[in-house]
Amino acid sequence: MMEVSSEEHMENEDPGAAPYGNFINYYTFNPPQNRVSLIPASLLEHSSGQTVLILDVGCNSGDLSVALYKHLSHEQTSGSDEKREVHLLGFDLDPDLILRAQNTNPFPQNIQFLPLDITDDGESQTVLRSYLQRFGRARFHLCTCFAVTMWVHLNHGDSAFLSLLSRLASLGECLLLEVQPWKCYRSAARRLRKLGRSDFEHFKTLEIRGDMAAHAKEYLETQCGMELVQSFGNTSWDRSLLLFRTR
Repeated sequence: MMEVSSEEHMENEDPGAAPYGNFINYYTFNPPQNRVSLIPASLLEHSSGQTVLILDVGCNSGDLSVALYKHLSHEQTSGSDEKREVHLLGFDLDPDLILRAQNTNPFPQNIQFLPLDITDDGESQTVLRSYLQRFGRARFHLCTCFAVTMWVHLNHGDSAFLSLLSRLASLGECLLLEVQPWKCYRSAARRLRKLGRSDFEHFKTLEIRGDMAAHAKEYLETQCGMELVQSFGNTSWDRSLLLFRTR
């Protein structure tokens, strides 16, 4: 009997049209542990200072953000018994999802959720710069972006996909990136058509297609001054988690 993947199960269950990836019950289909289990708790051990800043781009309802915070904040500073202080900022373009994240946030002193669109360069730059200034930092220690690239690509085109990668590279010293493979593009378009919605405006005209993780890696390394330092393997949805670091 053929095993049905979690992603195929989500499609069969018809979670509704979410053209920006803002599924209401996303983490019931893709639990945070699917990613967190692949990420070493020691990921932040080389970060400078006692305070570490994490940015989670496209956080949905915040379940993964909280799980990631708990996982990484337990790491001890080198040669010390004192716990490293971790602060996480998560944002998503869907205000309803952010409201849910805010209302269920178990660590309001260390985790903050804001409604923000990564493609809105003006507003996002202002908000993120203000947050960093509170800690006297110019960049985040770690920027995470899980399964966001496809939605920006489908809704805004090739140039926006590359601009997103450039923006992510500029925001953090390290970037933990999960890029949806091309088969997910086809599934997303099929879900919209199944529900009688208009197709993604750019889907048929995209020139960047095929091995999306390879495209992202090449662009980050040749155009953004980053290098791939580790792959943490593939999630149950067959997506690789790639860690990049500024050269």
